[in-house]
Amino acid sequence: MPLSLPQPIADYFAADAKDGTAVGKCFAADAVVIDEKQTHRGREAIVRWKTEASAKYDYDSEPVAIEKQDDRLIVTAHLTGNFPGSPVDLRYAFTLAGNEIARLEIAP
Repeated sequence: MPLSLPQPIADYFAADAKDGTAVGKCFAADAVVIDEKQTHRGREAIVRWKTEASAKYDYDSEPVAIEKQDDRLIVTAHLTGNFPGSPVDLRYAFTLAGNEIARLEIAP
């Protein structure tokens, strides 16, 4: 049975399989993404982050769990692909603002 995710998060994982532009549309204009100890501020920087990551690696991600922590939703996703350490489970900490993502932190 597929995991039930809030719509902005479901949209993010669907867009993640596409491209940077699709991912960028999931975020608020002033959103922040923290991944691999790098901070990306604003939709344009987020599009660039996703585009560069997609150019380096091919991967599939499958959300397997979700929990609420304060104002964040923590999604654990299983990633497999051609990146060092594959496969790996990553934690995606989403902060939502209405129907958009305001902040995303990705960590092992």
